[in-house]
Amino acid sequence: MKVLVAVKRVVDYNVKIRVKADQTGVDLSNVKMSMNPFDEIAVEEALRMKEAGTADEVIAVSIGVQQCQETIRTALAMGADRGILVKTDAVLEPLHVAKILKAVVDEEQPGLVILGKQAIDDDCNQTGQMLAALLGWPQGTFASEIEFADGKANVTREVDGGLQTLKLNLPMIVTTDLRLNEPRYASLPNIMKAKKKPIDEKTPEALGVDMAPHLTTLNVAEPPKRQAGVIVENVAELVHKLRNEAGVI
Repeated sequence: MKVLVAVKRVVDYNVKIRVKADQTGVDLSNVKMSMNPFDEIAVEEALRMKEAGTADEVIAVSIGVQQCQETIRTALAMGADRGILVKTDAVLEPLHVAKILKAVVDEEQPGLVILGKQAIDDDCNQTGQMLAALLGWPQGTFASEIEFADGKANVTREVDGGLQTLKLNLPMIVTTDLRLNEPRYASLPNIMKAKKKPIDEKTPEALGVDMAPHLTTLNVAEPPKRQAGVIVENVAELVHKLRNEAGVI
């Protein structure tokens, strides 16, 4: 089975985000970028499938500027077989990404597509669901466990009330949650090998995808600063403040 993994280049999760002075977006100048953490989990799960004999090829796909090739190289260093970069300077929306991934799926014909449940930059949590709708494939979102048997997959999902297990037919879409696995570190030999692994470059236009925007960002602002707490003298004063000032009781 061929497995397609979508990987996104985002601001590293250890970096403090800076908003542009005109509040049109996030300042990306001189900022460390890395693979979206949820996508790292997706790559790791695909590699474990290959090691278990369930998958025979893992393909990492990224969409964006030329520097996204670095994100693909990270996936290749972890163990992916080859990469595909869909190069564009356009502002990417979840629907754009889903349409591009559908075009790649139509060309590659994988048995499984794995994505992170969301990207830590926009937190949309939409691409996997949109891709499943465009392809007409079953989907297992927020997956914390995946098991294969008899040509089907049991996907355990994390839901508000606990866990839900679905039996899905292949081909299918899976979006990964935090507890699915712990991604491996790329070894130095694999990092060197990754430099020789192939990365195909495509464009949205060549795939027949219209990149016209559907959304307009009105304003980007930092969250309000947290106010300092107060020390109360006794329980009665605490109850008074909760009832009359906070309005929570």
